[in-house]
Amino acid sequence: MKAITLPQFGDEDVMTLADVPDPTPGSGEVVVEVAAAGVNRADLMQRQGFYPPPPGESEIVGLEVSGRIAELGDGVGGWQVGDEVCALLAGGAYAERVIVPAGQLLPVPAGVSLVDAAALPEVVCTVWSNVFMVAGLKRAETLLVHGGSSGIGTMAIQLGHAFGARVATTAGSPDKLAACRALGADILINYRDQDFVDELDAATDGHGADVILDGIGAKYLPQNVDALAPHGRLVTIGMLGGAKGELDLGALLRKWGTVTATGLRARPRDEKAKIVADVRAQVWPLIADGRVRPIVHERLPLAEAARAHRILGESSHIGKVLLTT
Repeated sequence: MKAITLPQFGDEDVMTLADVPDPTPGSGEVVVEVAAAGVNRADLMQRQGFYPPPPGESEIVGLEVSGRIAELGDGVGGWQVGDEVCALLAGGAYAERVIVPAGQLLPVPAGVSLVDAAALPEVVCTVWSNVFMVAGLKRAETLLVHGGSSGIGTMAIQLGHAFGARVATTAGSPDKLAACRALGADILINYRDQDFVDELDAATDGHGADVILDGIGAKYLPQNVDALAPHGRLVTIGMLGGAKGELDLGALLRKWGTVTATGLRARPRDEKAKIVADVRAQVWPLIADGRVRPIVHERLPLAEAARAHRILGESSHIGKVLLTT
């Protein structure tokens, strides 16, 4: 089969479309014939040598796919060859075929095309596991989403809105903020010329954010603590703004606040299966009835993976970029 390989780490042009052996499923696994793969910032980090796959997982880049089941391993029940699915992965998506643990499969939701379904697994599982399972966002609480026009951001806004939260978001341009408003954001903050702590404080009459979903990391850590409401929960899922920051414990204590840092890729398969099952039960009905939808910026052929990575690196996108086979 064809797959994107990394002969070495580096810029976008190190990615090479090459022939690699077809995968063979083990017990509890299936092979999916890939229709599309989602592109995520974690993929850019892996390409640069900063984010290796967990031990035993595919070295091929990519954390989510959509496609059709081509082969079943031993012990797999509830699925058949030919089923249209999308899936959460620890690696292997940039290829014509990929192995998926059966517990990480999801049916393609009603009303979503097979290709566009590739925009769902990673972002939905990330948002659901962090905003709802970890932070416990409740109806009428305020959710602050940093980077609202990103793939994760566009999904977090939609899910927060769908579950009755008041959603605040940061983005870097009027066009991106307009897109966030259309998805359900109530409070719009341009991080290039506005202080998000001050803007959130004014918009919430001094209450702040009950939950903050942050992919920036160290750069925003002090401000995020300042922006928390009493009993607020900050969940950090990325380090675009650095890995080491200063945490004012006094400020956190005064808020009775919680700071949590989580990742999805390296979680054990049983934990991922629990998240996927929750997503299927809680989020898939919202997608089927049109209240939540995948936001796709562009669809590119697999051979144009370098272009897809440049789009993400430039932050010129709104929503997801997909690679199609």
